[in-house]
Amino acid sequence: MRTDNDSWDIKTGVGSTALFVAAARALGGRAVDAPARDPFAELFVRAAGPEWVDLLEGRAPGHPLLTPDFGVQFQQHQIARTRYFDDFMAAAAAAGIRQIVILAAGLDARAYRLAWPDGTAVYELDRQQVLEFKRETLAAAGHKPVADRHEVAVDLREDWPKVLRDSGFDPEAPTAWLVEGLLIYLTPAAQDQLFDAIAGLSAPGSRVAIEQMDLLPAEAVAAMSGGGDSGSDWVRMIYNEPRTESTDWFAARGWTGERIYLTDYIESLGLTPAGEGPQQQSLINLVTIVRP
Repeated sequence: MRTDNDSWDIKTGVGSTALFVAAARALGGRAVDAPARDPFAELFVRAAGPEWVDLLEGRAPGHPLLTPDFGVQFQQHQIARTRYFDDFMAAAAAAGIRQIVILAAGLDARAYRLAWPDGTAVYELDRQQVLEFKRETLAAAGHKPVADRHEVAVDLREDWPKVLRDSGFDPEAPTAWLVEGLLIYLTPAAQDQLFDAIAGLSAPGSRVAIEQMDLLPAEAVAAMSGGGDSGSDWVRMIYNEPRTESTDWFAARGWTGERIYLTDYIESLGLTPAGEGPQQQSLINLVTIVRP
C-alpha cells in the first residue's frame, strides 16, 4: 500500500515498475510489426538480475508479461506508447524546442537513443538510485547520451521545480514535457499540483505529452487485488481515484490539446489491439497539449 513518505529504488516499490515496463518494451520490440523498438531496454533488464535474464531468455513461462490475458497486451501497450511519445519528441524538436523534461524518468533512454538536434538539453527527474542504475548500466555497455543529459535527483513529492531550475533549466525557453506512466502513482491532488508546476514553468510554445488512465472499475480492482502476483502488487501502488482529466485542466488555462485512446492509436498504426479482451488498453489514453 502506498504511503505519503514511501521510498524505493529500481528493484522495489514504484521503482520496480520501471524494470517491468522495460522488460515489456524489450519483449514487445521483438515483434516483426512492432511500431517502436528500444534497444536499451534489454540492457537494463539483464543488469537487474538473473530472474530478469530468465524472462528474456524464455526460462520463465509463467511470468505475467507472457500471459495471453495480460502480458501480450501489456507488451503492445508499452511499445505503442513508446512510439507515440517518440513521435511527440520528434515533433517538438522539429518545432525548435531544445529543452526537454522527463518527469519520473525511470529507465527512459531517449537522451541516448533519439536523434536530438545539437543544443538539446534533456532533464531527467527521478530518485538518485534509479538515475544511477540507468547511467551506470549504459556506461558499462559503452553508450553515451546524444543530448546534453542532466540528472535531476529529486522525489516529485519534494520541491522539484526549484531543483530543476538549480540544475540549469530555463523557464523562459519553450519546453517539451513528458509525463509517461506517472499519473496513476499520484494522488488526484498531487496530480493537479504537478500540472500547476508544469504550467508555471512553461514558456509560450511549450508542450506536454501525457499518459493517463480512466478509473479502474471496481470489479477489475477486486479481480486483481487477491493473491500476490504482479497485478495485485500494481493495484496496491496506484491511486485509483477520480481525478481531473488533463486536457480539461490545461484547456481551462488556455492550452490546446487532443487525446486518443490507446486502442484507437494502436489501430491507427495498422495493428490490432492484442490480448484476450483488452480491458486495460481500453482505459489508457495518450494526450498532447500545447501552450500558444
